[in-house]
Amino acid sequence: MYPARITDEFPAPSYRGNQKQALADIRAAFERGKDVVLVRAPTGSGKSLLARAIAGCARTAGEAAAEQVIDAYYTTPQVSQLDDVAEDALLEDLCVIRGKNNYDCILPGETDTPVNQAPCVRERKFDCQVKHRCPYFSDRAIASNRRIAAMTLAYFMQTAGSDVFGKRDVVVIDEAHGLGEWAEMYATIDLSPGTIPMWHDIDVPDIDGLDEAVAFTERVEHLAERRVKELRQKAELTGEEVAERDSLNTLRQDLGWFREDYTDTESATTWVVDQADGDHAPVTIKPMNPERYLKHTVWDRGNRFALLSATILNKEAFCANVGLDPSNVALVEVGHTFPVENRPLYDVAQGKMTYEHRDDTLPAIARTIVRIMAHHPDEKGLIHCHSYAIQEQLKELLDDFGVGARVRTHDKEGRDGALSAWKRSDNPDVFLSVKMEEALDLEGDLCRWQVLCKAPYPNTRDSRVACRLEDDQWGWYYRTALRTVIQACGRVVRAPDDYGATYLADSSLLDLFDRADHDMPDWFRAQVDRLSAPDLPRFAPDQALSAVSSGTKRRHNRSRSRSGDDNHPLSDVWD
Repeated sequence: MYPARITDEFPAPSYRGNQKQALADIRAAFERGKDVVLVRAPTGSGKSLLARAIAGCARTAGEAAAEQVIDAYYTTPQVSQLDDVAEDALLEDLCVIRGKNNYDCILPGETDTPVNQAPCVRERKFDCQVKHRCPYFSDRAIASNRRIAAMTLAYFMQTAGSDVFGKRDVVVIDEAHGLGEWAEMYATIDLSPGTIPMWHDIDVPDIDGLDEAVAFTERVEHLAERRVKELRQKAELTGEEVAERDSLNTLRQDLGWFREDYTDTESATTWVVDQADGDHAPVTIKPMNPERYLKHTVWDRGNRFALLSATILNKEAFCANVGLDPSNVALVEVGHTFPVENRPLYDVAQGKMTYEHRDDTLPAIARTIVRIMAHHPDEKGLIHCHSYAIQEQLKELLDDFGVGARVRTHDKEGRDGALSAWKRSDNPDVFLSVKMEEALDLEGDLCRWQVLCKAPYPNTRDSRVACRLEDDQWGWYYRTALRTVIQACGRVVRAPDDYGATYLADSSLLDLFDRADHDMPDWFRAQVDRLSAPDLPRFAPDQALSAVSSGTKRRHNRSRSRSGDDNHPLSDVWD
């Protein structure tokens, strides 16, 4: 790596904000011999441009000896972030490669078939005469030979050990704050009817402990292997059988890795097992702090690493979570350049939104939202509902209050379509969202205000969360929630001249700020220090609808798309 050329590799014609200083600090960190640099850069810092400059410091073929690796990877867990990179003219030399399911076959009669179900994967010994023109294999070949290959974190991890995408000199991970949690979820093994086609032929025991889970996985893997052999004997497979074969092969690999890791006395991974409903119920095997998994899929893939995010809140805790030595890691802090008065926080807390208090608090929040709607009669708003249960209750309450004509929702299947429709609309509609605290750019009039309905604490019923809290890891618990809050606050203010208000409706959010104060970035603490109570109008639903045209006074039903139902915890973020 050649950090000295980082400014020459910056792709924009000029700097804005603190970019020039950030590049100097990043260069200095690498030149001090650090192998990993964490770049904590708030919304609007131009992280993708910084990422491109860092990637450009990788050795090239003309600069390397025969045994040295060259070039760079750019990766992000968020599909929307990769889409933004692909569309940015300043980043045109980042060569994007996606998974097979994103490409269509070009053979006659197969043009509506995704490559992962094309004849080359359906038919044994199929010889494709146009493989050199296949959009997937063509993009893969190009990306493998380009200076900077860009891909989602899922694809990056899946290609670990690949001959095509081997080790490179530099790896840049954008939106890296949740790397440990992404790895945990990605390495989670789900044993259920959705992942095991022969589920109903299995006598699923009541699993009490990891030893019983290991014995059960051996049985499952044996059945999966037998089914894969049956499929391989067929001359041609249907699309459904291809999906079944691939799913079972992935399951077999995961189960083998789990048992190997569990029996390794030197492994740092702790495993937990969930089986909520006892006998015959699905089983979930989850890793905690999967350092070994990250070593294979991430840390062995490069010589130097840059990890960028607005919310890497605590260097030591982050390093411990992802298996890095803090002494080999530098933290570069990039200051915020958006005026604090343009991103105000308002206290409209109506009580706690914990499960036992929700029925009392949510109606009060709904009334407050009506008042906020009246305060912003001609401006779009976003409500972070935290869960679909809260979204549904809130929608019913707002309908009952008579403001449903201005309210939109989404479900799991139609979230992208509903979001796009809301963003395109000229009406001042209010969007009740779930899990949209990250990777959402609502610059300008796309959204001028938002409400956080609930403090986004991790679910204590999740076995990983419960295990951490039993181990007294409360700092992790509060940091995780604070990170999500900070990410959410960045959705509506995207540029120095942009502005947007964030209303805090759960009193637990105020408590969170006190508990996690020592982990707050200075620029976010400045927002918290200015927290105030807004001067809202009285409760008047007709005022909330005053700017809605007569042609739009209708109920917006939950939209649906053909994207399919996917309950995987990463399905809203990864493709």
